[in-house]
Amino acid sequence: MSHNHKKLERLMLFHEVAKQLSFTQAAIRLGISKSHLSAQIRQLELDMNTPLLVRSTRSVKLTEQGKEIAKGTHNIHASLLNIERSVLSGHDEVAGTIKFTAPRLFTECYLLKICQAFKAQYPDVSFSIDCSYTSHDLNQSDFDLAFRATRTPPENMIAKALLPYKTSCYASRKYIDNYGQPLQVTDLKAHQCLAGQDQQQWEFKDGSMDICGWMQINDNGLLKQLALAGEGIIKVPEYFVKKEVALGELLPVLQHQSLQERAIFMVYPQVIFQSKKIKTFIEYVFNELKNIELSEKN
Repeated sequence: MSHNHKKLERLMLFHEVAKQLSFTQAAIRLGISKSHLSAQIRQLELDMNTPLLVRSTRSVKLTEQGKEIAKGTHNIHASLLNIERSVLSGHDEVAGTIKFTAPRLFTECYLLKICQAFKAQYPDVSFSIDCSYTSHDLNQSDFDLAFRATRTPPENMIAKALLPYKTSCYASRKYIDNYGQPLQVTDLKAHQCLAGQDQQQWEFKDGSMDICGWMQINDNGLLKQLALAGEGIIKVPEYFVKKEVALGELLPVLQHQSLQERAIFMVYPQVIFQSKKIKTFIEYVFNELKNIELSEKN
């Protein structure tokens, strides 16, 4: 039994190495030393009587046997997460940490306020938020749920559409007074289009348009600051500049060309017994965003 226990532990260590394809990154994620991790994987290879990894000074690759083992550890890891979630579901109180991942813009505009209001109602709750655009596999991570901007939510998860939105162009009055307002998509060729890093085109109803501008940056918050300063035209989600448009600080540009690009979905695993805190939070977020959507229409 003790031998099986150690083998299971080593299999879970191997799972992380196979996932990261790096002993250094896996050790950091696991919170153990690289030397200990390497020794455990070598012992697992002895236990299995087969090489699982091809090591070099710069990379780690899976052998064919390693790929087969990795498939199995993927399923084991998912099962362990489901067991943990089922155990936690027995807690009949709204308390503890809710961990989720969400896009930064959506978190800034909506989720922070929703979490604050939920905390006021349920003071024993805390939050851990990963603000990123990484599509974490919820069957292989310890996130309780995720918010994703997508057209195609994962089919192996429960996905609730929360907020459909368009991505539109905006510029300040200062910029338009200095450089004129584009009336059709082709007019953008003569304008400073401030875009995300390595973004070469913008999509419109009339099709794609090649763009150019003096700044590319992978942060919509900084792009908004530049637009407010009159430095160019930006193309961002409508909800992100709602306040600035209402105040007249930014003006819609080519709004008739905006596309309904995607929606924000709330995504979470298909757990039979869901904890009360997660169930309550999911219902709370869904109702709050529906109320916001209705108020904005009226």
